Amino acid sequence: MAKLGYRKMEDMIGQTQHLEVNKRGLHYKSRGLDLSPLLTPASELNPTTGIRNLNTQNHGLENAKDNILIEKAMPALENGTPVSFNEDVNNLNRTCGTMLSYEVSKRYGKNGLPDDTIKINMKGHAGQSFGFTLAKGITMTVEGDANDYTGKGLSGGKIAVYPSEDVISDGFVPEDNVVVGNVCLYGATSGKAFFRGKAGERFCVRNSGALAVVEGTGDHCAEYMTGGDLVVLGETGRNFGAGMSGGIAYVYDPEGKFPERVNMGLVGLEEIDSVEESEKVFNFIREHVEMTNSPVGQNMLENWETECKKFVKVFPHDFKRVLEERAAAAAKNRQMAA
Repeated sequence: MAKLGYRKMEDMIGQTQHLEVNKRGLHYKSRGLDLSPLLTPASELNPTTGIRNLNTQNHGLENAKDNILIEKAMPALENGTPVSFNEDVNNLNRTCGTMLSYEVSKRYGKNGLPDDTIKINMKGHAGQSFGFTLAKGITMTVEGDANDYTGKGLSGGKIAVYPSEDVISDGFVPEDNVVVGNVCLYGATSGKAFFRGKAGERFCVRNSGALAVVEGTGDHCAEYMTGGDLVVLGETGRNFGAGMSGGIAYVYDPEGKFPERVNMGLVGLEEIDSVEESEKVFNFIREHVEMTNSPVGQNMLENWETECKKFVKVFPHDFKRVLEERAAAAAKNRQMAA
């Protein structure tokens, strides 16, 4: 630093005149690139600007919807007393529930609160990343719809999105329309999500432990999924399960269209082949109906013996092998104990 003429690290920020391209590391594809525009100081382009960032950002957190949620949830936060309340939401309210989740985690750690301790019933159009990293003990529902990234990083909480009865009375058919945007439940680790209607593309990407029930999806559903359970009560887009190494997906496919939409690189397609698994999926759909009042799910429950046979199970090969090895080890231990 002394040789360059600087006393402090912050004085070095933006001094790109000291940088040069390491030609030894150039690849034949990159030799013709001119990187000098990337190293042009901002002050050369705009003399009135500084050479480094000197402005403090204002994220407007004091105006966030979560401040209201935290205040109303205070009995639950302070002493675990269950609370339930209603709120409106609009698409300016981004990451709704995240600051509240921080307050839960700060007080109760990763285990959060008992399920449904904080129940928030919202109406409107939720903004991006609704329920981001939602903590265990918080249940958030939206009567309306929600934008991209709903349930991103879901961390034990519960989310439900469903259209209002008013729009349904006007002819809106949830299972034929998108009610939540793209990349919902990206990186979810635990918790549950229920959507009465379709989701956009890349639904449940990198899900590692959450349960999701939805009535249709766009392309690339369950991409890189590593755990959890996914139930799709309608059609999917193409490239389903690309890179999927864990978890199990159950897709309703009465017309046999689904197999050609699956990326078969890491997964196999099976039937629901045991009473225990049939009951598990039945209970997933029953909870979906309880959370969203879905007639699609209700019809399946009422005709489950027939409808169960129309589901395709997407089972990653490696995950299946691990489960079989664990089952064999457990059986061996029981024999030895006997």
